[in-house]
Amino acid sequence: MKFICVGHSTYDTTLPVQEYPKENIKYRVPFHIECGGGPASNGAYLLAKWGMDTTICSVIGNDYYGDRIIEDFNEIGANTKYLEKKEDHMTSSSYIIANMSNGSRTILTSKKDPIRKLDQTITEQYDVILVDGEHPETALEVLNNNKNAISVLDAGRLNEDTKEIGKRVTYLVCSKDFAEDFTNMKIESNNIELLTRIHQIMTEYFKTNIIITLEAAGSFTKIDNNYEIIPSIEVKALDSTGAGDIYHGAFTYFIANNYPLREAIKLASITGAISVTRIGSRYSIPFLQEILDYNNAL
Repeated sequence: MKFICVGHSTYDTTLPVQEYPKENIKYRVPFHIECGGGPASNGAYLLAKWGMDTTICSVIGNDYYGDRIIEDFNEIGANTKYLEKKEDHMTSSSYIIANMSNGSRTILTSKKDPIRKLDQTITEQYDVILVDGEHPETALEVLNNNKNAISVLDAGRLNEDTKEIGKRVTYLVCSKDFAEDFTNMKIESNNIELLTRIHQIMTEYFKTNIIITLEAAGSFTKIDNNYEIIPSIEVKALDSTGAGDIYHGAFTYFIANNYPLREAIKLASITGAISVTRIGSRYSIPFLQEILDYNNAL
C-alpha cells in the first residue's frame, strides 16, 4: 500500500516544566527537545516508523528548521518528494511549555500565511490518504485523483476548507472542539443522547463516517447502527503534545490494514495515550509492537 499525508509541517521545541511559569520570572529547565511536528506530518512520521510506504506532502522554508524536518523524514524512511522548500517561506516553528505535573501543554506557534497549493502537481496513485486541512487545494487534488483510496481527515479546526474536505473523505475524525463549533452544541462526554444528536447532525452534512475524539474520555462513533464511546486507557500524562496527531496516524494505519472500526479506534486511542507518557511529540510515538503487546495484555 502507498500512503500520502498532506498537511502542516512545523518544528517543535519543547520545554518541560514542573509548573506553569509565572510572568516576569526567569526559569531554567534541565533539557529541551527539538523535533518536527504538525498534524499530517506527525501522522506521516508514525506511518513510516510503522513500516508503511509513506509520502509526506507539505511546505517548508529554505532554512534551518526546514532542513531538520527533512532530516527527520529521511531518517525514518519517508518519501520527501513532495516536501516542498520555498525560498520566500519561513518554516513554522512551535514553542511548547509542557507542564509535567498535569500533562497539559501551552503552544506558541510562529507561522506565515498558509499556502493553499503546492507548486508541484501530484499525479501518482495512492491507496491511503491522510490530510489535516493545510494546503487545501492540494489536498482536494489528491483526493479527487484517488477516489477509491481510503481517506482520513484530521479535523482539528473548523473552517470552510475543512468543511469542504470533510465531504470528500472516507473518515472524518474530528476533535471535540471541531464538533462543538460545527453544531454550536457543548459536548458532555458522558451524555450519549447529546453525542448522538451531534453525530447525526454532522453525518447529515458530511455524509461520511464521523468519529469524535473526546480526549481522555475516548472516542464516539456509530458502529453497526449503534452509537458508542470507545474508551481510552488511563495513564499518567507528562506531555500531551502531538497526541491527537499520533491518534490520527495510528487510526489511519489500522483502518487501512483492515482492522474493524472499533478495534482501529481502540488501538489508536492506546497509541495516543501511551504517547502522552513521553516528552516531545515525534519522539513520543510508540513502536507498533508496543501497541499490539499492550492490547494483547488487556
